[in-house]
Amino acid sequence: MPPSIPKPAPIMSMNDPKRPSPAAADSSFSAGLYRMLAWLSPGFPVGSFAFSHGLEAAAASSSVRDRHSLQLWINAIVASGGGRIDADILRDAYRASAARDTVSLTDANRRGVAFRATAETRLETTAQGDAFLATCRAAWPDPVLDSWAEGISERGEAVCYAAAVGAATAQAGIPFDCALLGYLQAVASNLVSAGLRLGVIGQTDGQRILAALEPVIAAAVNGASTRDPTSFGSATFAVELASMAHEIQYTRLFRS
Repeated sequence: MPPSIPKPAPIMSMNDPKRPSPAAADSSFSAGLYRMLAWLSPGFPVGSFAFSHGLEAAAASSSVRDRHSLQLWINAIVASGGGRIDADILRDAYRASAARDTVSLTDANRRGVAFRATAETRLETTAQGDAFLATCRAAWPDPVLDSWAEGISERGEAVCYAAAVGAATAQAGIPFDCALLGYLQAVASNLVSAGLRLGVIGQTDGQRILAALEPVIAAAVNGASTRDPTSFGSATFAVELASMAHEIQYTRLFRS
């Protein structure tokens, strides 16, 4: 069953004494934006620099060899691969967290861990998810996140990165579309960074790729916002084959 969706808050009139002042609303938004920028920054200690999502194997085989091929590779991941899976998991976790429904949040997390085609992509999401949740709770304590994390720990379960980000951004009051846009942009940026370190592209071409992916990521956010929860899955067979090849690759820079 799809996770429960919280009822929208009643619309307040401008003269309602309970309505937050513009200054208070701006302050709340600024706090949420600050947290999102911190959490999705390359400096946030989730270890994203250690993962390439199979890109290293694709570069070794010359399947990805230049700006054009790298852009197509990342485009596919965001629109049809791991990015699509993560978008749906983040959405469901966000809704569950906003409703303080830890049962649905746990269900979304389990699905996010289970739907990984290879051992390395599972490691990628769980290693980052565990690090994100632990660091987020240490620096920004939150009762909902604490309760959920304690349950996960007691059951010995893994943490899906997208589910953890969805849960945290909901509790911070960050609008869903902003949270997902930031998450997918961070995914794309990390893959561009991996391409740079593999020598596939230079820095300027990396920024050209991110500029070209802007409408792709916007469309992915819109798709996750409107997609039926039963339309869940991915279709990037080449990426999954590259990830499998990377598991037995002799020399490697990345863990995936």
